[in-house]
Amino acid sequence: MKYQFNIGDHVIWNSEAGYVTGTIIQIQTSDFDYKGYTHHATEEDPQYLIKSDKSDHIAAHKGRVLKKI
Repeated sequence: MKYQFNIGDHVIWNSEAGYVTGTIIQIQTSDFDYKGYTHHATEEDPQYLIKSDKSDHIAAHKGRVLKKI
C-alpha cells in the first residue's frame, strides 16, 4: 500500500509517549542523517519530517506509520 502525504498535511502517529499530532514540513526522497542516525528514503518510500503540534520537536517517519487527520 502506498502512503502519499504532502507538505502541510496534518498527521497523527503513535510514539513511545503515546499518540502525537503534527504537520509535515519536509519530504525526504533520499537517505539523510538526522539526530545521529542515517534515515533511508527513496522516491517510492519517502520519509516525512513532521513538526509536533505541542512542541518544537521534529520527527522523521515513513508514511506507513502516519495517518492523515
